[in-house]
Amino acid sequence: MKRTLIALAATLAATAALAQAQYPDKPVTIVVPFAAGGPTDKVARDFAEVLRKGLNNQTVIIENVGGAGGTLGAGKVAKAAPDGHTLLLHHIGMATSPGLYRSLPYKTLDDFEYLGMINEVPMTLIGRSTLPANNYAELVKWLEANKGKINLANAGLGAASHLCGLLFQQSVKIDMTTVPYKGTGPAMTDLLGGQVDIMCDQTTNTTGQIEAGKVKAFAVTTTKRLTTPALAKLPTLDESGLKGFNLTIWHGLYTPKGTPKAVQDQLNAALRNALKDPEFIKRQEGLGAVVVTDARLAP
Repeated sequence: MKRTLIALAATLAATAALAQAQYPDKPVTIVVPFAAGGPTDKVARDFAEVLRKGLNNQTVIIENVGGAGGTLGAGKVAKAAPDGHTLLLHHIGMATSPGLYRSLPYKTLDDFEYLGMINEVPMTLIGRSTLPANNYAELVKWLEANKGKINLANAGLGAASHLCGLLFQQSVKIDMTTVPYKGTGPAMTDLLGGQVDIMCDQTTNTTGQIEAGKVKAFAVTTTKRLTTPALAKLPTLDESGLKGFNLTIWHGLYTPKGTPKAVQDQLNAALRNALKDPEFIKRQEGLGAVVVTDARLAP
């Protein structure tokens, strides 16, 4: 009987080891907790292309689960099987949501394994193309003249665009009507259509629209001007008079708590490899983002 139990235990251990060695044995899904077309979605789609190279060229699927400032998508990943086939790509909202929501469908520190950072992204203050203002000084005058009539779009409570918008309102001391969406993809659509007035959004989502002249750009949220060609002429909010205004966000990769250490290690190795990809770095830099060069597993 004892020999049988030992043999059974050995067989189970060997089977588990074999399963881990074969990871991934099916497509890997990256959940983006915002709507398609937004900045986090764009980062995820570029990232998925290079991540799969470190995962035996297995298919990597993007699944958009928008709503509630990113908490619905995060909640879905928290409840997923901890086998490394369902990942979460989220931004700074992962850290801010616990302070903004009374109740979350997950525990941020308990329900995820942190795999590493991907990039850091500045924000831009932009407006609809029909705004009469053509620079930051003119924008402030227009805002002061239109108090109570200004619509400020964001991607939902706790999203980076929401936090940036609140900080901007507080800095200029002008109240605005915030209009939340399920992501800045649909928010950008309404901005382009003139349904909302201004938005503070990541450069990964705004650079192309600025370059095409489809929106008006007024400033960047970093303390130093950006070097990206499409954004190089934009002043910083700090130099425009909002001293100390400095806001960038990060994107990180997570897997459900309990994912085997061997699978975590393989994912982290694939992440490190992806962040060295020259084409990925070039695409991110072209959008004003900085790729993190030292992605490490959390202690």
